[in-house]
Amino acid sequence: MDQLLIVTTGGTIDKIYFDDKSDYQIGDPQIGRMLDELGVAFRYTVIPIIRKDSLHITAEDRELIRATVAAQPARHVLITHGTDSMVETAKVLSTLDGKTIVLTGALSPARFRGSDAEFNIGCAVGAVQSLPPGAYIAMNGRIWDPAKVRKNVDANRFEAAG
Repeated sequence: MDQLLIVTTGGTIDKIYFDDKSDYQIGDPQIGRMLDELGVAFRYTVIPIIRKDSLHITAEDRELIRATVAAQPARHVLITHGTDSMVETAKVLSTLDGKTIVLTGALSPARFRGSDAEFNIGCAVGAVQSLPPGAYIAMNGRIWDPAKVRKNVDANRFEAAG
């Protein structure tokens, strides 16, 4: 992997909570800070394009994400994304050829102690380097084909669809 392109779209991974009533806003992308702290041995570029909860990501937003990834020369792409509509975005990105694209996120904000963000990002970084071209989801310690996965909201995890 020559260079990793990271596209951030918001989601829980970047949320900042302000009170006990769950009032929040999407903050600055956390992934660059996390990778710097971990001392990774690869070059990366972060392009923040939207800051939304994934429940609010529209078809137009998905096309913007797709166009952004398509316009970049990088073949390895990691996208941080909210978990609620990650599968839909991955399906849109699966139409791109010649790129390995891995979407990941977190079920609790990266700023929180015990967040799954660092683990999911680590899995995604490994996956983007080792998988063939295509679009994938890295969540809960597994790599998923977006056509065969769903988020189980009640259990708060990803699982095989069907």
